[in-house]
Amino acid sequence: QVQLVESGGGLVQPGGSLSLSCAASGFSSDYYGIGWFRQAPGKEREGVLCISSSEHRIYFTDSVKGRFTISRDNAKNTVYLQMNSLKPEDTAVYYCARASVSWRTVCSGASNQYDYWGRGTQVTVSS
Repeated sequence: QVQLVESGGGLVQPGGSLSLSCAASGFSSDYYGIGWFRQAPGKEREGVLCISSSEHRIYFTDSVKGRFTISRDNAKNTVYLQMNSLKPEDTAVYYCARASVSWRTVCSGASNQYDYWGRGTQVTVSS
């Protein structure tokens, strides 16, 4: 059974950091691109960045470049999102998702290119 479980969200002050985890089960996460998405209140879900099966990292939101990084630990079957210099506008529910096609060198920021999703973890940036 394919599952993705996010963790690591919480309340942080502006300028702080959080590390989100996306624990995969039921498949080998290194065979697939894994994307991080977020949805802020009243807004549509947007792609943040992804890591492909060949370790290409692609950013979809310019505002997180230089602040967010993505990595994976294949031994733990887990993908991480390290978020630094957080801003109030980063407040959202963060989701990880598995690309629907394995072994692709690139990954997409389009939600319809992903077939399995976690339930999300809330990130709130506020003083």
